[in-house]
Amino acid sequence: MPDHEPTQSHETLTQSPSPGGLLAAYPWAVFVVPFAVFMLVGSLEPSPEKPFSLLGFTIDYSAYPLVYTAKIAATLVAIAAVFPGYRQFPFRVSPLALVVGVVGVVLWIGLCKLGLEARLLGPLGYDQIADLGRRPGFNPLAEMADRPALAYAFLAVRLLGLALVVPLIEEFFIRGFVMRFVIDADWPKVPFGTLTPTAAAAGTLLPMLMHPAELFAAAVWFTLVTWLMFKTRNIWDCVAAHAVTNGLLGAYVLATGEWQFM
Repeated sequence: MPDHEPTQSHETLTQSPSPGGLLAAYPWAVFVVPFAVFMLVGSLEPSPEKPFSLLGFTIDYSAYPLVYTAKIAATLVAIAAVFPGYRQFPFRVSPLALVVGVVGVVLWIGLCKLGLEARLLGPLGYDQIADLGRRPGFNPLAEMADRPALAYAFLAVRLLGLALVVPLIEEFFIRGFVMRFVIDADWPKVPFGTLTPTAAAAGTLLPMLMHPAELFAAAVWFTLVTWLMFKTRNIWDCVAAHAVTNGLLGAYVLATGEWQFM
């Protein structure tokens, strides 16, 4: 049984017609397919300490740009395939989303630098969990210094993925699908922005699992965006806040050389 009494939100009242064809028959595809493609191809990414290896096939860290570029290319194809489904949410962005994005990057960097996870959870074996989600930290300007044109080209791809692709697919998956699905299995009928304790927990715990190396930062940041979702009932505000945070994080990395954030 659903744990809410659905009420019609502003988002529902202004919602555009649903897409036709396959997207109408499988509405979950709009929210799930691009994210699934991103995660599936991303599972091939090597790390500095551990190359990807499966059945004798190995991908070394030096090949990270190729794998990441393939991941973004495949995800963009998936986004294009489901793009009509995005139009069910009228595009608009409020100033509050931009403020949340700016506050969010300060919180993310600050909490990551505190290293609370290692201090509080270290005795419980946290390091082994954190290693599963450690960022590659690939610095193309150093790793590809002998090929500057390719280095800057990959840097552009990396920033595209960070600031545009990831915010879109993560917010549509987490808030557009998962947080509505845990409210009611007939999730398309749940107005976007509906919030219950179960949905709030899912909107924080799932991102924490996706960012095991930044547990506290993920908990605070994604909870903040859940508040924004409830406040504006607009999925594009969530995407915009995420894009601002990630874009500023990319700028911070370029300015400081702290590539562990990427």
